[in-house]
Amino acid sequence: MTPELAIGIGANIRKSPYFAATLRAGVRSFSVYNHMFIPAHFGDPNGEYRSLIDGVVMWDVAAQRQVQIEGPDATRLAQYLTPRNLSGTRVGQGRYVPICDHDGLLINDPVLLKLTEDRLWLSVADSDIHLWAAAIGRERGWNVRVSEPDVSPLAVQGPLAVEVIAALFGEWVRELRYFAFRETDLDGIPLVLARSGWSKQGGYELYLTDGRQGDALWDKVARAGEPFGIRPGAPNDIERVESGLVSYGSDMRLQVLPADPFEMGLGGLVDLASGHEFVGREALLERAAQPPARLRSGFWIEGNPDSPGHPVAILHNGAAVGMLSELVFSPRLQRCIGLGLIRADLASDAEGLTLDLPDAPRAKPTPLPFRV
Repeated sequence: MTPELAIGIGANIRKSPYFAATLRAGVRSFSVYNHMFIPAHFGDPNGEYRSLIDGVVMWDVAAQRQVQIEGPDATRLAQYLTPRNLSGTRVGQGRYVPICDHDGLLINDPVLLKLTEDRLWLSVADSDIHLWAAAIGRERGWNVRVSEPDVSPLAVQGPLAVEVIAALFGEWVRELRYFAFRETDLDGIPLVLARSGWSKQGGYELYLTDGRQGDALWDKVARAGEPFGIRPGAPNDIERVESGLVSYGSDMRLQVLPADPFEMGLGGLVDLASGHEFVGREALLERAAQPPARLRSGFWIEGNPDSPGHPVAILHNGAAVGMLSELVFSPRLQRCIGLGLIRADLASDAEGLTLDLPDAPRAKPTPLPFRV
């Protein structure tokens, strides 16, 4: 008889300010992200997906931690961390900012929020960018402080998200542009309200700035959403694959599947012409001088293979030519789809590709996003 497997999780994994509220709401699975529990689903992943597509969902995404950069040299450090030119970024505006190491490989893809001229947040994917930013600021000798503030996002996503947020804050939220934000409060609960989120269905993120009020904020959003059928959920892999959203940690990760911005389709965010200095500039100049060897692509997958839960090789005539990073069944497309990196000459319309899985299902590249 095979002994039962037990996985121990130590006290170093943090709980979000919404942790107790998610338990009351019926969370059934957690993952770990940025050293913090993050809900994975609430018992009905397919229903949660459908509510994201057709209605409205609320997500505890407090694990999407903030790296705060503040001080006279805050903007200087933020610019040095990313190849994207930030010179036109205004207070109250967000920017998607790839971050690379000295070899030009991606190590995170946060959203930058400019709160004041000398205080910015990086809303980071799963990695210890806080340590990276702090070390670079100190090594450069700049007058800047890097910290993790008491900030915990709660996402409201889906086509009815605007109705829920308008019911909470008023009609002005409808005019908030994508990636714009405003510091405000909800019945005395301090937060930053941003029109953003990890889906293509539209929505907002409420960056709570007092972790003691997590329960109160969750309950207010849940009550306001009742007339619109709001339900708890979690960032949805199926929708993000359909939409072609980039996910650092899933599509690429320095330690497992390293990739540069050009391979990931983010070359338009690499500004080599402005002359600003940033980490990895010389390496990215070299990479930009020649076409990328691999390209990110969507894939139609034959049959209905089980997702392996890890990257799998894409084979061509028995030889590995890429890696499939994500495989899901799309209810809207009624077939299996995936995301991955593949040799550039095979990325447009290659035949004879298979996955290194049982029964060797066939895979065919297709442009992103998927047409649903």
